[in-house]
Amino acid sequence: MMMRIKLLMMWCALFAAQAAYGADTSPAKASTKPVSDPQQQVGDIDSVVAVVNDDVITRYELDDRVQEVVRQLQKQDTPLPAADVLERQILERMITDMLQQQYASENGVRVDDTQLNLAITRIAQQNNFPSSAEFRAKLEADGVNYKKFREEIRSEIISTRLREREVESKLVISESEVDNYLANKARIGSAGEEFHLAHILVVVPEQASADKIQAARERAEQALSKLKSGADFAQVAAGTSDAKDALKGGDLGWRSGDGIPPLFMNELQNMQPGQISAVLRSPSGFHILKLVEKRSSNAPVVITQTHARHILIKTSEIMPEAEAKKRIMEIKQRIDAGADFAEQAKRYSQDGSAQQGGDLDWLSPGQTVPEFEEAMNKLKPGQIGMVQSQFGWHLIQVLERRNTDVSEQQKRQQARIAIGTFKSDEMFQDWLRQLRDRAFVEYRLEEKK
Repeated sequence: MMMRIKLLMMWCALFAAQAAYGADTSPAKASTKPVSDPQQQVGDIDSVVAVVNDDVITRYELDDRVQEVVRQLQKQDTPLPAADVLERQILERMITDMLQQQYASENGVRVDDTQLNLAITRIAQQNNFPSSAEFRAKLEADGVNYKKFREEIRSEIISTRLREREVESKLVISESEVDNYLANKARIGSAGEEFHLAHILVVVPEQASADKIQAARERAEQALSKLKSGADFAQVAAGTSDAKDALKGGDLGWRSGDGIPPLFMNELQNMQPGQISAVLRSPSGFHILKLVEKRSSNAPVVITQTHARHILIKTSEIMPEAEAKKRIMEIKQRIDAGADFAEQAKRYSQDGSAQQGGDLDWLSPGQTVPEFEEAMNKLKPGQIGMVQSQFGWHLIQVLERRNTDVSEQQKRQQARIAIGTFKSDEMFQDWLRQLRDRAFVEYRLEEKK
């Protein structure tokens, strides 16, 4: 249905343009128009470049995205790939994004405007803007279409939720995996090291034939050949890589040794900054790495932990925000008057910690939602405060604080995160390949004249 609506809209636009120019609408005559003719330009702009299940990607949408990416690459001083190569890369990304949006819609994964506004407010704060209005003004001053920006953020959130639902919720990491991971890191001497990496990935489709695997290998080898001939890594990544960071030049930023798969670490141990790896094979495809920089990070990790307890009154359709706030204030008044915090938590809190008197044990930075952590950090031991989060209204009491060296715990946690990230990346790529394999995709990119 959506495809038919889009096609109908394009034909209406073409008809209106033809009528305005007084043109003959017969196909035979239309096909002989020169490219400079306004009618032909409208036809090119409104043509379909890909059919994706029951939806389409239009020439206008593709050109608009290409212009956006070109501006981004130029802003980063990244040399541009050949126009046709970049266009094909961007079209592939648009197809993948559209398939995810279709799947999300079919399975009830949505982001409403309230959730979107909250996410944009957090993005604004992370970029040091006091309000989302000032953030919007800055974006528009830089030439960004704010409406389009909002929808891109919505799409990113949906993609993240799909990944959590289809992949990360199914991840299992055992203690023996963590032990083996750390032992392997110690064996190859990567403990305490951090690496600034760039990356090119050529994906191999699930259950690919020998011919498709060979084609992917040749594509990776061609990219490596260009790099050895002196081509800019970011330019080759933008034109070749199937990874999500391709249009950022393949830059992965700084990664700790514990956060890099053994396949890559074995190669990195023999590389110097500036060097490029051979083509590496993994289950997801063929990889090329560039070691940009390398540094040591052996300093002890000392953090401030807080022992706290809380009472939560959740907001819902049957418990409006105002009513939840009123209840938490009543509980606070009783505690201020001498009631026992733990008893009040057991009686009223709607959190899993209720039976422990609301005790959350020792909390490290990042373990709770930002609103909760910020309010907790402002309290001195013994003090009680109120705060609202996405879950409802909290009453927080700080019991004590301590500084502790968590180097060993940090190593295990980083190892767990690294294993999870690697597994998640592999599983998500597999899921995307399966999504693509089940889809109907028809290319019409050659229709552009």
